[in-house]
Amino acid sequence: RGVVATDGLIGTFADLHDARLHQNICFLYHLIGGGSGDWDVPVGGMGAVSGTLYEAAVAAGARVVTGVQITGIDPADGTVEFRSAPRGETTARASMLYVACAPQSVNDCFDEPLDTESDTAGAQLKINMLLNRLPALRDGSVLPDAAFSGTFHINESYGQLHAAWQQASIDKVPSVPPCEIYCHTLSDRSILGPELAGCNTLTLFGLQMPPAVFDAPSATGRAVEATLNSLNSVLAEPIQSVICTDAHGNPCIEAKTPQDLEAALGLPGGNIFHRSLQWPWAQDRHTVGQWGVETRHPRVLLAGAAARRGGGVSGIPGHNAAALVLEG
Repeated sequence: RGVVATDGLIGTFADLHDARLHQNICFLYHLIGGGSGDWDVPVGGMGAVSGTLYEAAVAAGARVVTGVQITGIDPADGTVEFRSAPRGETTARASMLYVACAPQSVNDCFDEPLDTESDTAGAQLKINMLLNRLPALRDGSVLPDAAFSGTFHINESYGQLHAAWQQASIDKVPSVPPCEIYCHTLSDRSILGPELAGCNTLTLFGLQMPPAVFDAPSATGRAVEATLNSLNSVLAEPIQSVICTDAHGNPCIEAKTPQDLEAALGLPGGNIFHRSLQWPWAQDRHTVGQWGVETRHPRVLLAGAAARRGGGVSGIPGHNAAALVLEG
């Protein structure tokens, strides 16, 4: 039950019996992919998706501008004011505006803000590691290449998920953090350059870790230590012993809390879904027949995860926003 239930708790802080059913909605979105629930990773890593989108946009005549700060939006005529380091204040105008970021991150630019939650929070600890080799497993009958080639669940039983939720509900780092790991390089060596031949990436996703858990001093360090101990409980050797070091002798490990994601990417509360996921069907008679990307402003559409049919990296919001415009 616990292994299956993790699909309902990735990035969502909830008990499995939460009456709000946030965990049920998250479970639904994680089983949409391909109609089978398989979690696929693009060849070349997620950056390959962004790169392909960029190339397609440029080929179609688009001008892509990055590293800018949006300072104003007039939804009536599609005017966007933004500031960039080399050019200063700049204005652009469009017939339609697509918001692919979290609505909260641009709502200060609207006189009438986009609808979203007032208190949005994610729930994850993300740890990225570069390994010089895969660690041996405590169960010596299982080869590391086989164990790490899919989703590797650690301390994610039904009872452990509930215990972690109870502890995190009172802002404590779970004593045995439930987590899962993915080794994408086993199926796609192109993620790493030739100079790192033989190395592997390891991505760890920690569950039941809302922002409040990390508010206390040194909480992040304690959370990382507890999570790595959780991983080590199924290994024959500490994961720390196979982590690569950089040119300065520092371990190649990166930890990101919800607060880090908010600061770096503008995700409110570090929520990887931009807001709590929503049921994909219309919630009232007024919204029947809509694409789920509409806002109070006719020229502004949601093209990111905060749309009615959003969620993860499904691509559904962008597709629906484009479909709405094309059908008009």
